Amino acid sequence: MAIAIRKPEEIKALASANRIVAQTLSLLREHAKPGISLLELDKIAEDFIRSQGARPSFKGLYGFPGAICTSVNEVIIHGIPNGYQLKEGDILGVDIGTEYKGWFGDGAATFGIGAVTQNDEALMACSRDALLYAIDSIRVDMRFKELSHLIEQFILKRGMVPLRGFCGHGIGRKPHEEPEIPNYLEGGNPKQGPKIREGMVFCIEPMICQKSGEAKILSDKWAVVSHDGLNGSHHDHTVAIVNGRAEILSKE
Repeated sequence: MAIAIRKPEEIKALASANRIVAQTLSLLREHAKPGISLLELDKIAEDFIRSQGARPSFKGLYGFPGAICTSVNEVIIHGIPNGYQLKEGDILGVDIGTEYKGWFGDGAATFGIGAVTQNDEALMACSRDALLYAIDSIRVDMRFKELSHLIEQFILKRGMVPLRGFCGHGIGRKPHEEPEIPNYLEGGNPKQGPKIREGMVFCIEPMICQKSGEAKILSDKWAVVSHDGLNGSHHDHTVAIVNGRAEILSKE
């Protein structure tokens, strides 16, 4: 496994790509109101990203048709923008990728449309808080498996479960690089595998289910839901290891 170590100037370039991600997320939060369609949000995002001299890196990636992923309610990740109009009480996960001057950015957030249920508030808080807890816990020389284990334990303590079969990842000159970073421990021993090193850049993205972590892909071949059919939540930041700690590059 070859995990890239980035020079300071490369981390600055990645920060520029991720700044556009963060700005796009903030813009979409403003526009995501009852009555707007997912396709309208997709256009707002694409127009803004291109106005910044970047391109939406998800568009065409592995054949994905949208500029962004828009995942509503039970769809946890990879929702395709369509004509669905948001309504009060929905929860919307927005996942954004950019390419700027050959470097990639990636970030996601799930938020409510108007007033949502207490259960959905707890669900969204779980993925958001798990992400921030993971970022705060990172130290140079800890293993990626230790990070996965910490995320899993945090989620389980909140009474939720991680989505299985999908993971965080490295990022740089490509949108997906080594390593893979599941939100759960694989193999049973967190003291195995590669260590986190100064200069690494990667995406941490807790994906939360309520009862079953088993994934199901819908008929469009993209949207991922849980076998329990209940609402899910997803948050994602790109981080760089600087001075021994994780620095968020995609912060809104």
